[in-house]
Formats: sequence, structure tokens, C-alpha cells
Amino acid sequence: MPAALSLPSGPETILIVDDEPANLKILAAILGDTGYRVIAASSGETALRLAERPPLPALILLDVMMPDMSGMVVLEKLRENPATRAIPVVMVTALGKERDEEIGLQAGASDYIKKPFSPLILLARVRTQLDAARLRSLLRDELQREKQLRDLEGDLMQTVVIRALAHLAETRDLETGNHILRTQKYVRVLAEDLRSHGWDLSDSTISLLERSAPLHDIGKVGIPDEVLLKKGKLTPDEWVTMKRHARIGADAITRAEEDVQQEMRQRWHDGEIDDKTRDLLDCLRIAKEIAHRHHERWDGSGYPDGLAGEAIPRSARLMALADVFDALISKRCYKEAWDYGDAHATIVAGRGTHFDPAVVDAFERCYDEFCRIATTFADPKEDLEAAARRGV
Repeated sequence: MPAALSLPSGPETILIVDDEPANLKILAAILGDTGYRVIAASSGETALRLAERPPLPALILLDVMMPDMSGMVVLEKLRENPATRAIPVVMVTALGKERDEEIGLQAGASDYIKKPFSPLILLARVRTQLDAARLRSLLRDELQREKQLRDLEGDLMQTVVIRALAHLAETRDLETGNHILRTQKYVRVLAEDLRSHGWDLSDSTISLLERSAPLHDIGKVGIPDEVLLKKGKLTPDEWVTMKRHARIGADAITRAEEDVQQEMRQRWHDGEIDDKTRDLLDCLRIAKEIAHRHHERWDGSGYPDGLAGEAIPRSARLMALADVFDALISKRCYKEAWDYGDAHATIVAGRGTHFDPAVVDAFERCYDEFCRIATTFADPKEDLEAAARRGV
């Protein structure tokens, strides 16, 4: 667990919901042996009562297929209730259809686990969601401390939270630690160059671009381990699953925006929000653009929606190039690191197809600075060795 997270004072409570007693017994044993406090419900109605009973559960594992009230209906009611709206819900299902997962995630599920599941995978996914929930709680707590929010360095707090969330995604991927830092710096370099060549970008906008960049792959938290960590080539179905991370990331940041806006409405009674909060909302807005659109391509052949040209937000066009360059020059479990020159040639070859021509032109002007950043902030040897071990 990351050291920056505040630990709960006692065992965290997990509500498990399944109409099959045998499944409840298995889940209770796995979670209980790990130190969690487990409460169980065998129906949707019981689950809804237990979910709003203090102390609220830190997480809900919810079966999709139940006779009296389906898991989807339970999820909708949980999200409608202000007392339970923020509790992360992981859907547990034997259904294998991608559409079912998409519907659940759009309805507010935090993750999906398919039966039969590995106990180790289950526990890892539970820990990931609990860590993410604690980070959201930290953000809400900070927003409630108005004077501290005004007096302290708001940019620093946002950076800490954003990087912590981004590292949650990286702990499940094989990208090593300095990828976040390098892509941030690439984006700033490109933005500053493009400003000098006609793009209307203020200092504050460039700062927002840099601070938002780490969340570009936050949606990978919602991708199954067997797809995310696969060493070989993905099958067509696995590739469909992997591409979902762009939409998952955007949806997650949208929920964070809604949390902040709700806090502000309660605090200011629909009055004018303060500059720090407005800045945070701007940061989340750009982070959502980047997470959602950085895999779109200039010629319209990207995903998730096949946007083309100027329809792709500028923020995403910058990240698209920064992310690909860094992926090419970095060692991964499925490939060796490329030479900078080969990566440069690939980026230039993508001018007007993969990448915005103006962004590629900026890259060529700033290529030496890209190389300096890549060398200065190269991944430590121990990080590379750890990534290799995780890929075995």
C-alpha cells in the first residue's frame, strides 16, 4: 500500500452480496482471512439496508444475477442514495458479455470481477478500490477545510492527489515510475513551443496541461489483470477490453468533478466558488479530455470514438505524441526499449495520420529537449528489474 495513504483506524468493512450461500462463504473466508471485517447479504433489499447502516462499508462486492432484485438495480439504488453514493461497488458476475460490463461501469460500478476468480486477483482488486476510495476521501476532506484550502499551496495538493491516483494505475500496469514525470515534461515542452508558433495558450493553461497529464491512463485501473499484464499480443476481444480504459478513465474523472461540484454547492449555496476550486475543476476538465481522447488519431482511425483533426482536444493531441514517444523508448515486458532515433522516425512518419502535424513539427523543433528529459529522468535500474519481475 502506498505510504502516502492514511490507514484506517480499524479493519475495513466489506459488504458482500450474493443469493448463493456457498458464494458468500467463499468470499467471507477470503476477505476475513486477510483481516477485513465482512458483513453479508443474500438479497438486494438486505444489501440496501446494510449499506446505509453506520459504520458504512468501505466497499461492496455485488453479485449481478440475483432473483429478487438484480445487482444492476441494487447498484442504481445505491447511487441514488446520498448516504451510499460514494461507496465503491465491484460487480461479481459469471456473465461474459462486454456490453454487460459496459452497462455496469456506466451505471457507477467501480470494477468488474468475473467468476470463477482467483483469490489473489480478488484481493488485489479490492485493495486497489479501497486505496482509490481513500484518495477520494482525502480530496473531499481537503475541500471541507476552506481556510486551509485558501492558505496552503493548492497546486501542490492537487499534484500530490493526481500523482497518487496515477500511480494506482501504474501499480497494475508495467510502466515504471518516471513515465508520469517524463510525459508531463514532454507536454509542457510541446505546449510552450506551440504557443510561440501561434497556439493561444496562457501560462495557466500550460500549467494545467502539465498537472493534468499524469491521469492519462487512470482508466487502466478498470482493466482485468489478464489483459493488462499479458506479455504476448492481445486477441481481438482482449484489445476491445483494453480500449475501454479511455472511457473508464473519463467516467472516473467525471465522478470526481461531480463530487467537487456537489461540495461547492453545499458550501457556497450556489454562490461564487473560490479560485482554488475553480482551478481544480479546470484541472479535472483537462484531465478528462486527456484520459478520454489521447488514443484518438488525427486521421480518425483512433479510439474510443474515431474523432479526427481539430475535433480532438488540443490537450489530447499533445499527450498522444508524448505518450507514444515515451512508450517507444521505454522497456516493457513485451518489448525492448527503442533507440531515440528510431522513436523519432516513427513519430515523424505519423505526421498527419496518427498525430497533429503542428504537434509533430513542435516535436522536431524540441527533439533535443525530449532526449534530455528522457535521459535525465530515465527509469532507475531497480524499477526496471521490478517491472520485469511483475511481467513474469
